[in-house]
Amino acid sequence: MRTILHVVGARPNFMKVAPIHRAIARRAQLAQRLVHTGQHYDPAMSEVFFRELGLPAPDVHLGVGSGTHAEQTAKVLVAME
Repeated sequence: MRTILHVVGARPNFMKVAPIHRAIARRAQLAQRLVHTGQHYDPAMSEVFFRELGLPAPDVHLGVGSGTHAEQTAKVLVAME
């Protein structure tokens, strides 16, 4: 079975992934995994997106946190290795 990996972190990512995740969920031959980068420093800030958009809890939480764009990108890349 093929697996689709969705990586979300910022608000626009959640909005874009939600309808794609729902569409793929209707196809039995595809599995999905959701990775949350943890760029939002307040857990409540991202939890609301999961709840309101009907996304399941993430399979993996990278806990990237705050920093410059370069620092956050580097942390995501290292954590994904």
